[in-house]
Amino acid sequence: SALTESLSLSSYLSQSAFTCSNYGICTRLDGKTVVKAPDWAWVRATTVSREEIDRSYTPHLEGDVPIVVMEFLSYTEGGEYSIKSSYPPGKWFYYEQILQVPNYVIFKPSDGTIEVFSLGDEGIYNPVVPDDNGLYQMANVDLSLGLWEGTRLDRSGYWLRWWDADGQMLLWGEELAEQERRRAEQERRRAIAKLTELNLSIEQIADALSISVDEVQQCLQDRSE
Repeated sequence: SALTESLSLSSYLSQSAFTCSNYGICTRLDGKTVVKAPDWAWVRATTVSREEIDRSYTPHLEGDVPIVVMEFLSYTEGGEYSIKSSYPPGKWFYYEQILQVPNYVIFKPSDGTIEVFSLGDEGIYNPVVPDDNGLYQMANVDLSLGLWEGTRLDRSGYWLRWWDADGQMLLWGEELAEQERRRAEQERRRAIAKLTELNLSIEQIADALSISVDEVQQCLQDRSE
């Protein structure tokens, strides 16, 4: 949800896009249905309504191949590296050879280990080397993936985060709200400073800015310190 939220708030998700978690991505192989449920996936565009893919999604038939799939490692072996080609195929083989997903990410939340692979011209996954800032450039999208350590929704630890082409981290809703609060506070402090230079009283400044006298006094006290 954290990966999706920042994409959505930064307008990277179109009306026909969707992201999913532990959700069936399907295809047919030798007359049999194959389903894998990556821990997170991003489909940039679908050709059917969201209701039609309520329980599973079939690339090509219902829209684009996912631009990225992610698997989160736990203590239980889940075959994230399996290249088994026989039915049912391993996850790596399925994403690389059958679906040909451009980006495959394997993440271990417990220690923050990230492995990113991009599909090369030869049709196999190549490891992506992080840049000097530890960010992994995603193929076919102007975004990079990186590691962030902190707390969100009472969970402290490592998180995957997005960065844009300018190196700015895409923010979550609470971070955007805090950013706006700080911006508004800075604007208010500048306004108080200008009105103070005009020799307005504290009461007049409070009335002009529709704030309390205590807030004006606190701002002036902070400035003097």
